[in-house]
Amino acid sequence: MKHPVLVLALWATPAATAFAATTIVDCGRLLDVKAGRWRERVSVTVENGKFVSIAGQAAGTSASAPATASSAAHIDLRALSCLPGLMDMHTHLTGETRPQAESFRDRLTLNPADYAFRSVVYAERTLLAGFTTARNLGAGHGVDVALKHAIEQGLVKGPRLFVSGKSIATTGGHADPSNSLNRELADALGDPGPDEGVINGADDARHAVRARYREGADLIKVTATGGVLSLAASGHAPQFTEDELHTIVQTAKDYGFPVAAHAHGAEGMKRAIRAGVRSIEHGTYMDDEAIRLFKEHGTWYVPTISAGRFVAEKAALPDYYAPIVRPKAAAIGPVINETFAKAWKAGVKIAFGTDAGVFPHGDNAKEFAYMVEAGMPALEAIRCATTSAAQLLDKSDTLGAVEPGYLADMVAVEGDPLADVTAMQRVRFVMKDGTVFRTPEPSTTASAPSRPPGR
Repeated sequence: MKHPVLVLALWATPAATAFAATTIVDCGRLLDVKAGRWRERVSVTVENGKFVSIAGQAAGTSASAPATASSAAHIDLRALSCLPGLMDMHTHLTGETRPQAESFRDRLTLNPADYAFRSVVYAERTLLAGFTTARNLGAGHGVDVALKHAIEQGLVKGPRLFVSGKSIATTGGHADPSNSLNRELADALGDPGPDEGVINGADDARHAVRARYREGADLIKVTATGGVLSLAASGHAPQFTEDELHTIVQTAKDYGFPVAAHAHGAEGMKRAIRAGVRSIEHGTYMDDEAIRLFKEHGTWYVPTISAGRFVAEKAALPDYYAPIVRPKAAAIGPVINETFAKAWKAGVKIAFGTDAGVFPHGDNAKEFAYMVEAGMPALEAIRCATTSAAQLLDKSDTLGAVEPGYLADMVAVEGDPLADVTAMQRVRFVMKDGTVFRTPEPSTTASAPSRPPGR
């Protein structure tokens, strides 16, 4: 499929809510994620897709109204708690979990255009769940690149995307599209090669990175170890040589690409960290030496606890996953929770990521509860999805906070997520780039209290 963006352009979702040039959002309270405190009864002024001023009560002061034009539109969120737009650093928006029989059928019958249309639904579901920015880590045929462009052009609704295009694997490795095919199909497909993200050796590695540049990707994704859902025996064995990984990282650096490395096994993640990747995804069997390398190199860890929980649950069902997948899902899934707790206590840098697509899109916010269950304070979990994610993206000057000059990404939830982090699953308002995509139901604002409930 050469032009998936044309397919996406045919599915133009209804326009988002339009407001006046100046919009004032009246929040019951606003979380200052950097200071780690609520600001009560805050008015946030938005112009041209950016925050321009924040006025309200802080540190015992009285609220003050912003000086704005009389034509400004007002949005009443006084019954809700406002936060910066959320960010998920590991999604797969071009697909979603299905039982093995349906998954095999899809693999044989669906075309890139089919995945493109499905991605539109998943992207909107993600945005309406409060995630205004996401990294999409792995998609074939340029579908994620086309989805990103369609969102930027206002053709479809979805988060601001940073996309990797096709993941880079080794022959037979996690993300080799020819895995598990019978001889006739494999012969018809031929050796996928670096254009399709399959490499063997340094020359192939350079070629694969340059192919992602040609494809229009924003970053590189490598599968440094085996994976849980690939139809291959090992879920954790290393699958790249150190030379191949170094070549990928150095070539990516020439093109301004950060590198994200899928890695479950300790040896594979250590090789990837030493090679200079920016983030390790999953990190399931992280050991003490790996933790030391994380801290020494400043590498980010993206845990994806949600995916681990989901695959462990489904592994107990006899027919959901293929027989070769079930033992991997049963073994690896439960370990991620313990690894996350260990990494957090050790001071590893953590950014929020879920692996959505392995589980249903739109359930991304469940990750907050899993992080808190594992010992991370709610404020820190929220920071992982705001300020820390912005640091991982190298966008700390424009994303991750509600401050003047930042892109106007904001969500509002029912309740106090610092007291009960499951409130992050009750998103009632979503704004991205100053455009409102979700507004509260009338009952949410009809009986707004004189002041929001305190912590």
